[in-house]
Amino acid sequence: MDLLPNAAIESLKQDASSDKKDICIIGAGPGGLAALQIIMESPQYKEGLWHPTAFEERDKVGGIWVPAPPKDDPPITPLYDSLTTNLPHPIMCYDSLPFPPSTALFPHAVAVEKYLADFATHFNLFPHIRLETTVLGIDWDASTAKWRVSVSSGEEHAYDLLIVANGHYRVPRYPATPGIATWIAAGKAMHSAWYRHPEHKGRTVLVVGGGPSGLDISAELRGVARVVIHSVTDGVPEDSDDGTFKRRGLITEYLDVGEGKVVFEDGSTETGIDHCIVATGYQHHQPYFPPSLLRVAVPPPVPPIPPTLYNSTYHLFPLARHLFPLSKDFPPSRICFLGLLKGVAPLPLMEAQVRAALKIFAEPEHFDSTQESIGVIARYEELRARVGADELRIAATWHIFAPQEQFDYRDELHAWIGEEDRVPAWVREMYDKRDVLRAEWRDLERLGEADEWVHGVGEGGMDEWVEMMRKLLRRAEDRKREECKTRL
Repeated sequence: MDLLPNAAIESLKQDASSDKKDICIIGAGPGGLAALQIIMESPQYKEGLWHPTAFEERDKVGGIWVPAPPKDDPPITPLYDSLTTNLPHPIMCYDSLPFPPSTALFPHAVAVEKYLADFATHFNLFPHIRLETTVLGIDWDASTAKWRVSVSSGEEHAYDLLIVANGHYRVPRYPATPGIATWIAAGKAMHSAWYRHPEHKGRTVLVVGGGPSGLDISAELRGVARVVIHSVTDGVPEDSDDGTFKRRGLITEYLDVGEGKVVFEDGSTETGIDHCIVATGYQHHQPYFPPSLLRVAVPPPVPPIPPTLYNSTYHLFPLARHLFPLSKDFPPSRICFLGLLKGVAPLPLMEAQVRAALKIFAEPEHFDSTQESIGVIARYEELRARVGADELRIAATWHIFAPQEQFDYRDELHAWIGEEDRVPAWVREMYDKRDVLRAEWRDLERLGEADEWVHGVGEGGMDEWVEMMRKLLRRAEDRKREECKTRL
């Protein structure tokens, strides 16, 4: 199905190949910085044809990696004090710039913030970034084939291409569990977006959510609470030997606030809970789009492909290749959404996405609406077979990729636009071993040996980091063998 008439497609072809083009980027976090850097390396930019501007509401670049106290509602960042990456930096960094030599393998957020600022300086991105400027409204002007963008300074500008890179870790998602709203209203529960460091909140604390932040927070709170209860999906009930830590399944109801009682999916209960932190994720949120262009609702079943773009708060739909809206209201070659995928190494993935977006912007005829619609329907049917016919469950899994699927996706994007870049085999290997690497790295930190392991690593290139990680994996194997001998 062609979403635009042939005459309009021809007009876009002519328009894309002539005159100067203005590009709007929403956000100067990891996605916006990747977009700027890749635009600036394009021949069109170097010839003075493409003019990018990134609007960033904060006074620094870096997005959620820039710390801030949790005084806003919602907080402008969910960054907590102890946060480190959960991926080794050699597989999470931009392909265009590695982390500095001797950087901790799993760097603290402070190091990531500096890396992103240094990235902007290294590629001279700041002249194209408008800090402390918030995008307030966006609309598509069909008469001029441009985006009208209004910002907090009172200005309005017209742009030929819109790159949405505002991230998806701002608006908290709360569980729909009965009783949770009463606990929140009473100040007995809060979202992890407000968490910064462990504080005494009573004898017994409940943490809900098995993602990275839920795991980190439940571990940290063991130092200030007498008992920590961690509720996770498919959690098998388990208590530590000393009774200070309990793992439980999903909560089905929050009962009396005063009693601090909850019921779990297996029918068991816990009482005496003094405080609850829900680490249950975030919603997609693009408030600057009018409802006529982006409808906040769960989309209807497909086929057919809906003619309007939907935001279910779990996913944006329909998007070709998780990037380009298939909408009757505007051409897919004039807009893209970066970094919607979850459970991935986002920085190099967004670099691949930007390259694909710029290819389609420059050559809109390369985009086959019919073929892309078929691809969207195929993914829908695959997920429907996997999770069932519930549209909300399909929405919740739409942008979640299995570990190796993200690398296949990157390879497919590059092949689609005619580039030969492929994800190196060592990246795939180390991603699968990320948990082993992190456990070993934490043991090195505990022993005070971590700095020695990375000292000077990277001065001779990325191969040194690959060898260092393989050495760490060998250490893990050696420790495992020693533990087995000890048991025998």
